[in-house]
Amino acid sequence: MADLSTTRHASLSRGASRNGSFRPSPGSIPDDPGVYKFRDAHGRVIYVGKAKSLRSRLSSYFADPAGLHPRTRQMVNTAADVEWTVVTTEVEALQLEYNWIKEFDPRFNVRYRDDKSYPVLAVTLNEEFPRPHVYRGPRKKGVRYFGPYAHAWAIRETLDLLLRVFPARTCSNGVFRRHQQIGRPCLLGYIDKCAAPCVGEVSPERHREIVEQLCDFLSGRTETMVRDLEREMAAASEALDFERAARLRDDIAALRRAMEKQAVVFSDGTDADVVAFAHDELEAAVQVFHVRGGRVRGQRGWVVDRDEVPGEDTAQDGGDAVRAQLVEQFLAQFYGEQAELAAQVEGSGPPVPREVLVPALPDDAVAVAEWLSRLRGSKVRLRVPRRGDKRALAETVERNAKEALTQHKLRRASDLSSRSAALNELQDLLGLDTAPLRIECIDISHIQGADVVASLVVFEDGIPRKSEYRRFAIKEAAEKGDVASIAEVVRRRFARYLAEAEAPAGEQGAVAAENPGTTDVPESPDPAQRKFAYPPNLLVVDGAGPQATAAADVLGDLGITDVAVIGLAKRLEEVWLPGDEFPVVLPRTAEALYLLQRVRDEAHRFAIRYHRDKRAKRVRASELDSVPGLGKARKAALIKHFGSVKKLKQARVTDIAEVKGFGQATAETVYAALHGPQEDAAHNTQRDPRDKDGQQ
Repeated sequence: MADLSTTRHASLSRGASRNGSFRPSPGSIPDDPGVYKFRDAHGRVIYVGKAKSLRSRLSSYFADPAGLHPRTRQMVNTAADVEWTVVTTEVEALQLEYNWIKEFDPRFNVRYRDDKSYPVLAVTLNEEFPRPHVYRGPRKKGVRYFGPYAHAWAIRETLDLLLRVFPARTCSNGVFRRHQQIGRPCLLGYIDKCAAPCVGEVSPERHREIVEQLCDFLSGRTETMVRDLEREMAAASEALDFERAARLRDDIAALRRAMEKQAVVFSDGTDADVVAFAHDELEAAVQVFHVRGGRVRGQRGWVVDRDEVPGEDTAQDGGDAVRAQLVEQFLAQFYGEQAELAAQVEGSGPPVPREVLVPALPDDAVAVAEWLSRLRGSKVRLRVPRRGDKRALAETVERNAKEALTQHKLRRASDLSSRSAALNELQDLLGLDTAPLRIECIDISHIQGADVVASLVVFEDGIPRKSEYRRFAIKEAAEKGDVASIAEVVRRRFARYLAEAEAPAGEQGAVAAENPGTTDVPESPDPAQRKFAYPPNLLVVDGAGPQATAAADVLGDLGITDVAVIGLAKRLEEVWLPGDEFPVVLPRTAEALYLLQRVRDEAHRFAIRYHRDKRAKRVRASELDSVPGLGKARKAALIKHFGSVKKLKQARVTDIAEVKGFGQATAETVYAALHGPQEDAAHNTQRDPRDKDGQQ
């Protein structure tokens, strides 16, 4: 990609009224390709898009609002500012659009987020004795992943067949160490489904070779491996080694059974991703089948809100225009994320297959294909299948997408209606001007005043937004009780909000650096989300009248008047308004009460988890308090190096002396403090059971 530092920037001044028009003069917008950003009244980026012609695309947003897609119309009404960046080519625009969407996480952009719930087969090549196992979650360095698969049982069933041929260890690290200590393998070792490296039946090098052969088979080198085994079987038979020949015959049968579980869809060994969509006016479902070596190796799918970009694209046939936009958005986000994962994970293979089959080509199909080719490092074909096996598979994927959308709408219908009813009930029962689309809740956790912490959780449209959860270690108010603690959290949270709202664009990072005490950790860490940019419509505090009044007083002192505050008491589920003598009692069957309970319970869960983590760290470090001359920094260094005091107790003096900042004398002092005087230094010179012949 060309250096984007050579591109030109243009933007409107940030003085536009929230209700006034911020439409730029058409003559001020360049007629060049570029990427644009819409911002709201708080300066937060709410939408990112790209265009061949910035002038044509941006002008289309300010046409008759009735002709805009409902989501687009809501975005334009929410926006207060627009700015753009001119680029040289459409490929640069694709890359810059992806980078900005990832950086700002705009509210109105469709995000095809990687669904971590899909199971994959992970092979831990970063360990001395690698192991294959079923895994769900984010990718890690040094681990190879195969899949995703629709069901975990499919992975286990296939792996069970392959262990006969590739007897790699599949046990956890704890089980592996236990069998190392007792000197006996587990059941899989006795039935030849594990090479038993735990008891030295095979060397680490031989075990790694077995695992690498398993990875080669899963990567698609199936026929080659079967032919090699057939040659070995023939050679063993000719050498009259019939026992080995019989074992190889059974191994070949096991491999063929594993291969049969993956249907052959292309006889020519095609590597391709087949993408299909199903959509209605508001939502779209996408399904992807990953075909490697002619076989379907994995499948995944998403259901997202539809985002229709206005402009010249709408002049096409309605169905083709929608599919083309969906294809462009999906390819940019999905393969951009795949490229990042491939860069982080060693041996993960190219992020893009040789061929991507889609239901419709985007307008800038040539630029998209060129960008995909750059990600892969070789040519990528982007095309619509018209006939034959590829067309038949594309129709199968499309049927899966339609079924996924139908099931999603059936599941969501009751949930969406109940959430809408709950928000409307809250508006009516609490006398709010609008429905509280964003609710924040604060809860305090401690044990008899020790390790006082607080949590802040966020619900948007009745759904938890975990990326914006925050946790607080209470400082000044720790000894003054829950009411003072609530006041401190409210003050810190909204002081940060005011500071960010007043800071110019791009200087939020400086605000965070100047206010380190308010930089609190989200549950799902994401640098782009470490902000307090959005105020809530409703602030819920765990407690009764005093807590609600304390929170309201802090907001009044800060000059914030557009945030409603309530307290929710646990015992009788009463809702307290600031300054009121009596609570508001919501009907026990009200959807509004159910929503408030879910919000409060989530805040309680998050606070208790933080409190337990903090208390556990303090307890772990307390065993080192008796070590003379050991300060806070060196205690932390020991815990970081060994992971826990338990593992530190298992270490020798020489191991402790290897920690940065420790010498032989200090290491002996630590060892003596943890083990007592009866265990003298002679223990430290004995042979390590992990060593052979007393040597490392």
